[in-house]
Amino acid sequence: MTTELTISRIPRPYDPELGAEARALVPALSGDLADLVAGACGSSPYLKELTDREAGWLPQALHDPEAAVQQVFADCRALEAAQLKPGLRQAKRRLALLTALCDLSGGWSLEQVTGALTDFGALCADVAIKAEIANLIRRKKLPGLTQDDVETAGGMSILAMGKMGAHELNYSSDIDLICLFDETRFDPDDFYEARQGMVRATKNMCAALSDRTGDGYVFRTDLRLRPDPAVTPVCLAMEAAERYYESLGRTWERAAYIKARPCAGDIAAGERFLNTLRPFVWRRHLDFAAIQDAHDIRLRIRENKGTGGALNVPGHDMKLGRGGIREIEFFTQTRQLIAGGRDEDLRLRGTVEGLAALAGKGWVPPEVAETLTAHYRAHREVEHRIQMVHDAQTHRMPKSEDGIARIACLMDLDPAQLQAEIRTRLEEVHELTEGFFSPGAAPRPVALPEDTAELDGAVIARWPTYPALRSSRGARIFESLKPELLARVAKTAKPAETLLALDGFLAGLPAGVQLFSLFGANPQLIDLLIDIAGTSSDLAAFLSRNSGVFDAVIGGSFFDPWPGATTLRAELRTRLQQEDDYEARLDATRRWCKEWHFRIGVHHLRGLIDGHQAGAQYAELAEVVIAGIAPEVLAHFSKKHGPQPGRGAAVLAMGSMGAGQINSQSDLDLIVIYDPQGVEMSDGKRPLATRPYFARLTQAFVTALSAPMAQGRLYEVDMRLRPSGTQGPVAVSFASFTQYQQNEAWVWEHLALTRARTIAGDRTLTTEIEDFRTSFLSEPRDSGKVLREVAQMRERLAAAKTPAGVWDAKNGPGRMMDIELLSQAGTLTSASAARDVASGLRGAVAAGWLNDADAEYLADGYRLFWAVQCAARLLSGKAIDAETMGEGGAQFLCRTTGFDHLEALEQELQDRYSRCAALIGETLEREAADEEGQH
Repeated sequence: MTTELTISRIPRPYDPELGAEARALVPALSGDLADLVAGACGSSPYLKELTDREAGWLPQALHDPEAAVQQVFADCRALEAAQLKPGLRQAKRRLALLTALCDLSGGWSLEQVTGALTDFGALCADVAIKAEIANLIRRKKLPGLTQDDVETAGGMSILAMGKMGAHELNYSSDIDLICLFDETRFDPDDFYEARQGMVRATKNMCAALSDRTGDGYVFRTDLRLRPDPAVTPVCLAMEAAERYYESLGRTWERAAYIKARPCAGDIAAGERFLNTLRPFVWRRHLDFAAIQDAHDIRLRIRENKGTGGALNVPGHDMKLGRGGIREIEFFTQTRQLIAGGRDEDLRLRGTVEGLAALAGKGWVPPEVAETLTAHYRAHREVEHRIQMVHDAQTHRMPKSEDGIARIACLMDLDPAQLQAEIRTRLEEVHELTEGFFSPGAAPRPVALPEDTAELDGAVIARWPTYPALRSSRGARIFESLKPELLARVAKTAKPAETLLALDGFLAGLPAGVQLFSLFGANPQLIDLLIDIAGTSSDLAAFLSRNSGVFDAVIGGSFFDPWPGATTLRAELRTRLQQEDDYEARLDATRRWCKEWHFRIGVHHLRGLIDGHQAGAQYAELAEVVIAGIAPEVLAHFSKKHGPQPGRGAAVLAMGSMGAGQINSQSDLDLIVIYDPQGVEMSDGKRPLATRPYFARLTQAFVTALSAPMAQGRLYEVDMRLRPSGTQGPVAVSFASFTQYQQNEAWVWEHLALTRARTIAGDRTLTTEIEDFRTSFLSEPRDSGKVLREVAQMRERLAAAKTPAGVWDAKNGPGRMMDIELLSQAGTLTSASAARDVASGLRGAVAAGWLNDADAEYLADGYRLFWAVQCAARLLSGKAIDAETMGEGGAQFLCRTTGFDHLEALEQELQDRYSRCAALIGETLEREAADEEGQH
């Protein structure tokens, strides 16, 4: 079955005589196929030459082009070494002629054309290098290798770069290759001999492809994209290349590796090498500094190639000139570099595919991506026609009228129409891409209003001494930002305060190029920075140490609603799967957690969520982190000491974490409970008895959460609520835990159990722990005894923790801890398993020792106090007061609590503290008096 070429257009012959000669050469062709060959050869002397030499082969090929291509490939693979040069050259003639005719006819898409040319290039490189490797092995020039190693080219991998790597090869392209060999295939003592052999094989392969003979050539090969080509051999050891990129690799090399693809030789070794380069190519943080690097490269190309200046279609370079192919490629690749480190979906080699992915992820407006894609395809078509005429390695439009007329005939267009269309496309591409790379001159310094004279010039003057501004590049980028920064500082409620906060932020930055580039490309982030600096000095200090979290703001979904635990778990799991070792996973968890932690804070700061929503989100984030990191700790620990005995360990959250509401500075109160199910020893390389096994596992788990690594720490962990407190083991068996609660625990420990919640571990164990908690709390209690204990605890807390001022809503009579204590007593005396404060207060009503009105007043007070406490912890990790919180902080406190003025909020707090303290005191005294009366 044949699939005859579909013809939707026929080129017009520029030279009718050549067209007639071509038609006569292949009399077996008739109709549209004959007109196609005549039109193509009548405008392209090169295609006429190919038709002369392949006239006998052409008719059958045109009747089934796909089958003809596959046969060409099969013939190449079957070539004997002695026939390699002429055989490959004949194959190139046939493929070039057939591909050109399929292209000109409209029968093949751009992707089919470039795909056929690219696949042929890869095949030729593979056949040629394996022939050379086989020859060297026969001559014993590659020590330790046998004929079995020929199939993998002895460990040599050829990386296709540029258009070859992206499957975008054109008619007269060089093929850009990097040749590497896997040095681990050889004994270290044989390394230099092996490298010498690999270099010889590479040179001979290039000669086999690029030497011009009576049969022509196959492909010009270019090996200059390898590391430091002026001083390195044409084939390098992979380990040497990896060291180069890690220490000396530049942005243009990172961009080049977006398209890199193993195409010949040892494909698997090439894939492994590219995998090691992932951290070099794809940076973890959004890489906006790449924009300036790409812009600088563009300017150097324009200068070196003379492609700048006014746009004139005759003689214009369709690849490197203004509005040309390279502009679209740079636009796409730079955007991929910016965001591809965080989003693997953007790591695509092809330009068209890359634009589509960027549009799908919101990095490029869809209409821009569609326009650039259409123009890219059109540019490539023109480029192909230019190269078809004489098989010339050029991308320039002809300057002469007849030269342009030939191109127009191949495209079945009038020359004037062709030029007009090209000019329109070039101008539109330039307009769409130039603004991205060079958004214009730096803004002029903004004249600040007179009432901003309080901005301290001495503060601004010391900025150049900070680490982030010491590099010339960082300082240059910042200078263009400084007027806008100062103008926005001047517009805040307290410019002097905001300036000092901004100063603290800048002082804490270890480096600035990436962040300042990020601000330059996304001016809306300056608003956010000023908002944070003018409100929360603590959050600003955090930002200066973790500026990478700004990446999340422009990821497209930063201001979306909270996604929930299921989505977060999946996202963290994906992030961890990208890392290769334990410590990298711990650091990746820290980066991920900080981004989400920052997001919650910004949403709270901006009023998108209130304090209670923020508290729930902080708690849910912590739960996801613990559930995500626990298996990593266990897997790492188990390698040495074996799997967990029995059902293993579960994590029980206590306190605020157990109640599902923490603030931005909260420690995590945790208990680790294990069930060995009678197993006395672990089974591993270094087995441990059950008790020390879980003790060490718990210590490893706490370290994983709290150790200060490169990305900081996740959470501080407090385990003092475990049975027997600091005197007891760090991990407790389930049997010991239940026995302790039933027979030894103090009332305050029963109160603490009312807020306990399992958050990680074996499902059957966590279920059984919760069943025990529910059953135990449902047992009848002596309310009088519980309330006497509560009254005593209240006195001890009051003596130990005095409030740090009106804004300390947590400690002191009538404040959060006081209400929480009464609520826990309500839960314990009402046989309830509820964890939240409001439910506990309703439990006290149900138990008969608190009335509805008082419970509602206490619940309302607690909600206000939590809002203040959550906001205060976001403003500062320490206690705050009205004088130090600043105007921005005061406005945030009022906004999040619903008050118009700070004074009104302060008065309300004072009144509420007093009234709640009185209510709690009266309630406990009344119950104590009632019990005495009963006795």
